[in-house]
Amino acid sequence: MCGAWCYARRLPPRSRRQAHRFEVGEVIDGQGRRCCLNAQALSPPELLRALLLAPGPSGHEEEAARVWRDAASAFAEVTSDTLGSSYARVSAREGAPTLALVGHIDEIGVAVTNVEENGLLSFITLGGISPEALHGQRFELLTHAGRVPAVVGRKRLYPEQVRDRGRLERSDLHLDVGARSREEAEGLVRAGDAGVWAGAPVELPNGRFVSKPLDNRLGAYVVLEAARRIAEAARRLDVVAVAAVQEEIGPYGAPTAAFGLDPAVALVVDVTPATDVPGGDPRRAGRIELGMGAMIARGPTLNLRVTDLLGETAEAEGIAHGFEVYSRETHTDADAIHLARAGVPTGLLSIPTRYLHSPNEMCDLADVEAVVRLIVAFAARLDADTSFVR
Repeated sequence: MCGAWCYARRLPPRSRRQAHRFEVGEVIDGQGRRCCLNAQALSPPELLRALLLAPGPSGHEEEAARVWRDAASAFAEVTSDTLGSSYARVSAREGAPTLALVGHIDEIGVAVTNVEENGLLSFITLGGISPEALHGQRFELLTHAGRVPAVVGRKRLYPEQVRDRGRLERSDLHLDVGARSREEAEGLVRAGDAGVWAGAPVELPNGRFVSKPLDNRLGAYVVLEAARRIAEAARRLDVVAVAAVQEEIGPYGAPTAAFGLDPAVALVVDVTPATDVPGGDPRRAGRIELGMGAMIARGPTLNLRVTDLLGETAEAEGIAHGFEVYSRETHTDADAIHLARAGVPTGLLSIPTRYLHSPNEMCDLADVEAVVRLIVAFAARLDADTSFVR
């Protein structure tokens, strides 16, 4: 079945595609139709939906990466590396400097560690997941025979134990694939098989959108869509979109990508926790709300000239934006990229997201569009002589 990842194959041949022009804010969906990302157009592009539905826990990103590369092949030179990171290069001229756009494509998940005598499975987490976010959830395990459904259960508590029970621990939990014995379970899964939450994306009113792993298929989608729009216009720099792997357990894919590309400047795109929920505190890192637009990160590890140019560009282009503030690490791929080689001038753009590292992460699609527009406008202001030396 072709599925949503026909994004690339259903585009017309390159010779016919020259006549296609898209207004700012428009993308191509899986049927070649125009689709606007704004608060009124509630449906996400088919490529984003396909990326969200493709499993890709850290170290097992192959299926999501195939979707991304298939889409990228419509307009860019596509390559990959031994870690699994994917690259989509839009060339300007020979010897032109490189702008790297990086969004990690891996997601948090679980991995089977042991099959018990009764057929239940012990597991560890890939990335940071609280036990509360695991308990009672459905998962899909990625096995040699295909996807195997599983549920997470907890050790039984009797009524007299409930009142004095302590904090839920991961060791209280297990995976259940419905097997009646170890032998039966081992016919379905084996130690080391990884898994991700099960569930389809959900569209909500006001352009709000809920899905597993918005962290960070949003970033992987944004850098590719920005590169596609840049490919439609004249450019003075090579632009390389990167779907980096193993950020949730590293970062590992981003520093090797930065070393290989040796970019003149890099922009990292990720999600960031929204403060417009109970417990959110804008005094910690600034006001970060759904619908605010692109969040431009400021902090000592982020290149000041890159950050200032992002802010100036957003103001000049009328792109909704805000600022988030870091005192040290950003806990994104930007931390590794800015230290690659002799140092890479790096900026960080984030999408406000509620309920991170859960099966129900929520974003506003207008914020996604704002980040895409800002990247395209930023790239248009760069040339071979642009300096980020401090």
